[in-house]
Amino acid sequence: MELGNEGTGGARPWRPGDHILWRYRANGARHFHICRPVTVVRDTPDLLAVWLAPGTECVRPELADGTPPHLEPLATRYTKPRVLARCRWLGNGLLKLARPGDPWSIWLFWDRDWRFKNWYVNLEEPRSRWSGGVDSEDHFLDIVVYADRSWEWRDEDEFAQAEMAGLLDADQVARVRDAGREAVRLIREWGPPFAENWPSWRPDPRWRRPRLPSRWDRLTSSLTTSAQPDRLPDHPRAS
Repeated sequence: MELGNEGTGGARPWRPGDHILWRYRANGARHFHICRPVTVVRDTPDLLAVWLAPGTECVRPELADGTPPHLEPLATRYTKPRVLARCRWLGNGLLKLARPGDPWSIWLFWDRDWRFKNWYVNLEEPRSRWSGGVDSEDHFLDIVVYADRSWEWRDEDEFAQAEMAGLLDADQVARVRDAGREAVRLIREWGPPFAENWPSWRPDPRWRRPRLPSRWDRLTSSLTTSAQPDRLPDHPRAS
């Protein structure tokens, strides 16, 4: 079992084509409420890049009464009972890029014809790494970045409501705001990965879509030492 912080930490890095899980804990809790099986694109001490393929079966929280969360009034969006539901990832897939220690991951979106749409800075806890994937906690606040280098905050109302609902305390809110300002500095400087060629990256067509395992929510402390990621053929496409 490979536990620890991000980066390979001396453990065997994942290879292009490996299948791993990218999971998020429920805020203020230990259990996981989001799970996305992904394919490794690159895994180095400086960067983890993964591909979330269209149609991948994932897990996400939904309101117990069946109301889509985004349609629930903001005042009760985080207080009404929730259940976990399996779903399929829609759209043209998603590329996630994460550098060790960064309190965010950066996502790339495309249209179905592979016209690049935007980057998305997802503010989150720096990811912890285990033999089968990485775990984090989402921090609600996000930044959308466009190809012309313009940007805008996203979900500020949900971020404020999460604090009111007790999902984030004052210290966390301050840390997330600091992380957001740090991310904005990176955007304004047009540092990596924005200055790199990731928008022209494409997944290898021979890659198989990952499967959602039955025990997707198991805690890393309960894993056996023989746990290993799924393996796929080596057919990476460099950025």
